[in-house]
Amino acid sequence: MNNALNRAATPALTAAGLGKTVSTPAGELTLLHDINLTVAAGESIAIVGTSGSGKSTLLGLLAGLDVPSRGDIALDGQSLTSLDEEQKARLRAEKVGFVFQNFQLLPSLTALENVMLPLELRGGIPVDECQQRASEFLQRVGLATRLHHYPRTLSGGEQQRVAIARAFAGLPAILFADEPTGNLDAETANQVVELLFALNRNSGATLVLVTHDERLAARCQRRLRMEGGRLAEESLP
Repeated sequence: MNNALNRAATPALTAAGLGKTVSTPAGELTLLHDINLTVAAGESIAIVGTSGSGKSTLLGLLAGLDVPSRGDIALDGQSLTSLDEEQKARLRAEKVGFVFQNFQLLPSLTALENVMLPLELRGGIPVDECQQRASEFLQRVGLATRLHHYPRTLSGGEQQRVAIARAFAGLPAILFADEPTGNLDAETANQVVELLFALNRNSGATLVLVTHDERLAARCQRRLRMEGGRLAEESLP
């Protein structure tokens, strides 16, 4: 019982004093300034802001895809700064799902194989279980008849559904999505939004979104705005 209570009390994600600076021909450029953030398990948050404000940079850091210049990030209670690259890769494989704006599907693999691949790379999951789980999540996103189609034969909306199925099939504790509706028409974007939140509710995964889509941001429990590399909470309407 105590372990379960402690688990529930552990934030899904924390960032403390997070900063990112890069070198340019003109000198040092600070992309992120002193970011502090706590996201509860099962919470949904939207990070909004203009292009160049640092949203995607922050998302990459929070997901462990990039390294901060200063500060610390903890995923599910595990500090990323205490891990080497192999350990971070293992933590991402076990805890994190990621949906990219441009889908990031492998063109030589079918929809089913694209969803199976991260499960197989994780190791320890029998191939038949990988296939069953991938098939199940593709069915959940309405692609039961498209399992063996290659990305080039799928519409943009269908490719994004495959990407969402791939992210959720790993049963992540936290799902990051970078402009998940950015390349979709309005009708398809609405379908993808409904799908994201339905899967979020059913799985209990924490959801962290970067988006320009005001309708998508409005669906989240919290909304934060990036301006000039700084993060601030916004009041919900």
